Formats: sequence, C-alpha cells, structure tokens
Amino acid sequence: MGPGIRTKRITDVSWYESHPGKSLELIRATETQLTAPLIDVGGGASFLVDELINAGYLDLTVLDISAEVLQKLRARLGAPGAAVAFFAAGCDGVSARSALRALARPGGLSLLVQREDRERYVDVLRRALLPNGHVVIATFGPSGPERCSGLATMRYDANALATELGDDFRLVDSSLTVHRTPSGVEQTFLYCRFDRQACAR
Repeated sequence: MGPGIRTKRITDVSWYESHPGKSLELIRATETQLTAPLIDVGGGASFLVDELINAGYLDLTVLDISAEVLQKLRARLGAPGAAVAFFAAGCDGVSARSALRALARPGGLSLLVQREDRERYVDVLRRALLPNGHVVIATFGPSGPERCSGLATMRYDANALATELGDDFRLVDSSLTVHRTPSGVEQTFLYCRFDRQACAR
C-alpha cells in the first residue's frame, strides 16, 4: 500500500466509486449461478460485495491484503455480510478457495510492475479457476496515471492484458471508462472479462 492509504476514508481513495456498475455488468454477463463460488480480490474498500449480496449471490469471498480494511468492511456490511468469507492475504490467497467459478474484479494488477509478480498473479488465476470459469479485471487504461498513491503503475489496453494472461484465458469483452476521483481528477480504467479455456493446461 502507498503512504497514507490506510488512514484515508474509503470515500477519499482515488479508486472509490459509490456504485461499481461496470464490474456488476460484466459479472452478470457471465450468467454465473447465484450459488457458484465468487471471490472479489483486493475488494476490501469496494462496494462490489454489497451489490453482490443485494443481487442474491450466496457464496461470496472478499480477499484483501489489509486485515484492518476487511474489519471495516465486515462492520459496514453488518448482518447481511454474515455469510461472506474474509481472507487477509495477497493474491496468492485465492488458491485457498478451490473450484472457483468466477473471480470478480481482481485488483492490484496495475501495481505489479515486476514481471515475476505478474507471472505469479496469472499462475494463481490459472490454478484457482475452473475450466469455463470467468474473471473480470479492472486495470488502469493506456492513458491512466503513471503513479497511484506514490506507487508506479502498469497500464494496459485489452490486447496487452490478454497477452499478459496468455492462451489459457479468452478475452470476451473489454471497454475503457473514465473514472473521476474524489478530488476531481479523471483516470482511464480498462475493464475486461475473460473466460478460462476449457482445454487449458
């Protein structure tokens, strides 16, 4: 985490959005059953899990590197979040859940500037997702910020992200959106949906 992120209110961080509409749109487009396991990676401060609960998804997990952020999320959700599983871990913690049908908006890929870290991230996706499972990823787009909260970033277009994930994942949908931060700065986000190939290695 960059300096000061843990001390900021949720509504003050640059990636805050009151309604994660694009993520929800792509998740619904997978037609994943409401009973299928679904995990939001890096989602501790997001309102995505709130929306997924409201939409009727029953097997939800939120993974975030910060236990403190997850505690705040648990408190915010209250009784409706009682059935949500919370894991304080990096992206490797995804492998703690087997037979996943979908991963929602895996976060943090834009902050993995070292190739070996990105390769490990993709390996986790490959091992965690069932064949024909789905992954929705949001990253900074080609004209996104070069730094975020003091950290260097990776920026992607859809083709570059597909190349990063490799042949085990098929690009199904992609779009660029303009996100306005709480301070009024516009940032370009790339949203992609991939399907895990049934015949993948």
